[in-house]
This record gives sequence, C-alpha cells and structure tokens, in this order.
Amino acid sequence: MILAENNKIRKELFRTIDGITDEEFNEIPQNGGWSPKQIFEHLARMEVVIATNIAKELKNPDSPKALKKPIIISTNRIIKVDAPGYTLPTDEYRTKMDMKKELYDSRIFLLDIYESGSDELFRNKSFKHPIFGNIPLVQWFPFVGLHEKRHLKQLKKTLKMVDKI
Repeated sequence: MILAENNKIRKELFRTIDGITDEEFNEIPQNGGWSPKQIFEHLARMEVVIATNIAKELKNPDSPKALKKPIIISTNRIIKVDAPGYTLPTDEYRTKMDMKKELYDSRIFLLDIYESGSDELFRNKSFKHPIFGNIPLVQWFPFVGLHEKRHLKQLKKTLKMVDKI
C-alpha cells in the first residue's frame, strides 16, 4: 500500500516523544526553532491542507496533469522552505495525547480522500507545490510521509538540544 511508509514514519514520530513530559513537549528550544508540540501541530495542519487540496482537485474537471517530481529531496533539511502561514503552529499549550489525536484525525482524513479516488484520477490531476510546481495527486500521498520524515529529523535535533534523547 502506498501509505505503508507514511505509517512507519508516523510510528517513529510518536516513539520519539514517548520519554518526554507534556511540559517538555511544549518547550521551545532556547536557541529558537519549534517545540515538539509545534512540529506536531504543523504536521497535522499540513496533512489536512494536502488532503483538502487533493479532494478539491479530484472534483476539478480542469485540474492539470503533471509530470512526477523529485519529491524525495523534500527530506533534505539543508534546503530551507518557509512553511505557508496557514500551516504555522501556535504557542498554545497542548498535551502529547491531544496532538497525537490531531495527527490521527488528519491521517483518517487523508485515508478517506485516498479511498475516494482512483489511481487513474490521482495520476491525471495535480496541484501546486511552492517549490516543485504542480505535483500529480498520486505523489502527494507519499509526500506527506516525506514531509514528516523531514520534521522527524527536526524533532530529534530539537530533543537533543534539550537533552531528551
């Protein structure tokens, strides 16, 4: 299944925060950057945005066909991309359980969209990525996992800075 790798990455994301408290989860690193909670919040928001855009394009008869893009490079943290404003995390305190539920809900939404389409539709429609341009819908599903893999690296670095892993 196309989403098996996404599930593997998600499990590792959850495992990474197992040993920290809710307070540590919400702690912003002293030298800047996002707290673990903010990373989770950003990931949930991104997944919802991607699923929403896929759903929109599935209904769009004028959705353009696009060539596959090298989305694997999105895991490279040397390449900096500013998160779109609507995916930026807040400073609101949230528990690990709350954020796990939010990520669970965003994944269910993505899976529902995946189940509602067909491989042919996903290959023949696209929507725009800020760096890659139009990406076929079929690539947006693995992109969610690659995006999480990118932020898993950030999470591990953040927890190392506060001596939690």
